Amino acid sequence: MSRHTGVELGESFIDPGVNAAHINTVLGPRGSAAETAWTTSLATPSAGYERFVVVMRPGVPVQPFTVFVSKAAPVDQRHGELIWGPAQAGVAAGVADAIVAGAITAEEVTDLRLIVAVWVDPKADDAEAVYRNNRLATATALANGAAGYPDIDTVLKTRGEISNPFFTPADGGAPGTEPEQKS
Repeated sequence: MSRHTGVELGESFIDPGVNAAHINTVLGPRGSAAETAWTTSLATPSAGYERFVVVMRPGVPVQPFTVFVSKAAPVDQRHGELIWGPAQAGVAAGVADAIVAGAITAEEVTDLRLIVAVWVDPKADDAEAVYRNNRLATATALANGAAGYPDIDTVLKTRGEISNPFFTPADGGAPGTEPEQKS
């Protein structure tokens, strides 16, 4: 019996530099909302945001079947090659790593569908770093999804430490600065 009876959501951000990887995952069993979203995503491409099945190498799709969704439209040929080359390869390797680590069992891969939303910075400049970061971010996002991370306690404990690579509030999001509740 598959342990994946519902949809699992995962997220990971690796390396704050230009070769960073920001991965979001949606994993679910066949017949679930994840499969509907997977099929719809693959069947409805939009200009600049190509979707494609992730391959280990041409002719060998990763299992579970994974659709790659780029969160950044390629700004030039070099950026596109980083998305389709090292970022895709990193996602494929990260999915395989998640299987080896037990976030996904080998017995259930054919019954699952995976969507991986991937961001590659247009300023990325190191193909090997893009590969490594996407590999680690994919495996981490899948492990986080399997573990149900973060739990609400973690979210609430970190509310005074709000930040991302593009913005940190002056007060850090400190408790006591939240908007007033209206009755």
